[in-house]
Amino acid sequence: MTTPAATPSSGAPGLDIPSVTVTPGGTATTSLTVRNDGDIVEAYRLEVVGDCAAWTTVEPDRVSLYPGTSETVTIRLAPPRSSRVRAGEVPLAVRVLPTEHPEAVKVPETTVRVEGFRQLRAESAPKRRRGWLRGRFRIAVRNEGNRPVQVGFTPAQPGEELKFDVSPAAPKLEPGESAEVALRVRAGKPVWFGKPATWPFTVTVAEIAAKAGTETVAKAGAKAGTETVAKAGAKAGTRAHDAGADAGADAAEDDRERPRPEAEFVQIPIFPTWLLAVLAALLALLLAWFLLVRPAVRSTAREAADQAVQQQATSSEAPLVGRTPAAGSGQQPGSGQQPGSGTGSALPGAGAGGTGTGTGTGTGTGSGVGIGPGGGQQSSATVDQTTAGGETKVGTYTVPAGKSFGITDIVVANFQGDEGVVTIAFGDRKITTIALETFRNQDYHWVTPIRITENQTVTVQVTCAKPGTPATGVQAQECHEVLNVSGVLSDLR
Repeated sequence: MTTPAATPSSGAPGLDIPSVTVTPGGTATTSLTVRNDGDIVEAYRLEVVGDCAAWTTVEPDRVSLYPGTSETVTIRLAPPRSSRVRAGEVPLAVRVLPTEHPEAVKVPETTVRVEGFRQLRAESAPKRRRGWLRGRFRIAVRNEGNRPVQVGFTPAQPGEELKFDVSPAAPKLEPGESAEVALRVRAGKPVWFGKPATWPFTVTVAEIAAKAGTETVAKAGAKAGTETVAKAGAKAGTRAHDAGADAGADAAEDDRERPRPEAEFVQIPIFPTWLLAVLAALLALLLAWFLLVRPAVRSTAREAADQAVQQQATSSEAPLVGRTPAAGSGQQPGSGQQPGSGTGSALPGAGAGGTGTGTGTGTGTGSGVGIGPGGGQQSSATVDQTTAGGETKVGTYTVPAGKSFGITDIVVANFQGDEGVVTIAFGDRKITTIALETFRNQDYHWVTPIRITENQTVTVQVTCAKPGTPATGVQAQECHEVLNVSGVLSDLR
């Protein structure tokens, strides 16, 4: 047989244990009186059952009673301040189990009213964001209270240079639930040059419903206080004042519970400092180019062009002196048989003839067509040289007796595309050695004539490696080269 009793309140009629109110993070007690109405000594074991069992204890949890005696035990409730302990009414039951007569078990019940509490936790990520005009942040908020809340966000920045946009603006969170909202920050105007601008700001996270309820309670308390003072006098005014004070205390508590994560937006300039330095350097280079370098380059180029024109004019005037046409007639000796079957044919001209000599077959032809400087006559001679494959032969042109030949130009022809080597010499002086396969026609010119005297020769030595193929398309049997030499033929003095 049990008789209940409660310390905090008298309870409701018909309940074995009076109801009790407890705040998470705090403690509350009630009591239960156990009476032995039997005729033997009985031991009773007390166990808490129901949703409150995790944070409720019975002290003591075991009692022994003589017949007709009773004992009061204490029921202590200590719910943690956690979102797992939901606000509202929670059933509480204590099982009283007799040891001797277990079939006579009793389970008195009651209701525990768990009060609600508000607790929000918020963080911003990242703490710092860089951008030209806009930045994006994330606000992570968690409801660590024990009742559902609807959360609102109030960004604030000293100076109001920034504009904010929160999405979603007012999420609803169950106890223990988390959410993440997007916060967009936009600066009022860009920073064109100079150093970055840093804009710190805070975001106040608060429960919208609690805020509105606090304002309503405050207004209602003030209004009720005014009406009560007018109607009932000082006693009602005192009650209204107390209600207003309680509302103010709740508002102060709400303000302390509002998290205010901090962050900052670093607005970087559109044109950084190093870019200005680069632009200044480029501008300086452009000015230096147009003012200093370009005029100097133009002047140097103009001088080089003028010098080239003068050299070309000088080189073109010197050969023309010996090639001036003049009236006259004469025989250019060009006939003479030398050992080696060299032949020379005479052409009309004013001057002495020349003889062609060579080992092998060579033909020398001379002509005179004008009067050169110093009384000399412009003259030319041709050496036509054929050489069998794998052999070396020489063709010559000999300066006539009593004459001096000032050579100014030579032309070498390899019209078949032969392969081998040709060597040209004036007297004892070698002029050049050329690989035949590197040319078809090759010419040389001298402003200052190369002079050879009587009985000295112009020599063409040809080493034929492989005869070429002329324009007929049929490969030749022998290499065939032609040398034309021209200059001024004058008398020896």
